[in-house]
Amino acid sequence: MSAILNHAIRRQFGATAARNMSGTAAVAGEHSGGYKVWKRLSFFVAVPAVGLCMLNAYLKHQEEHDHPRQEFVKYDYLRRREKRFPWGEGNKSLFHNPHVNPLPDGYEH
Repeated sequence: MSAILNHAIRRQFGATAARNMSGTAAVAGEHSGGYKVWKRLSFFVAVPAVGLCMLNAYLKHQEEHDHPRQEFVKYDYLRRREKRFPWGEGNKSLFHNPHVNPLPDGYEH
């Protein structure tokens, strides 16, 4: 008895799932302009969002550009050089910025 009931339930769920999937599946010839939605989203949402992010970054940079540099305090545990860097003079890191990154004895002038 339970085998018959189990078989009937499986058959019913299988038929229901097949009916539901056929309405949403992408069938050849029925794409109905999905690319147009993504093209419009790209032009009207993504491009302005990137532009606003660029404007925000530029304005923040201009705001921070006017602030004076922090005073150098020589701490024993910061900017330690146990051995020299393998490039240049050996005291500056690979991405050294003389306006922001101090050397162990202070900022460059």
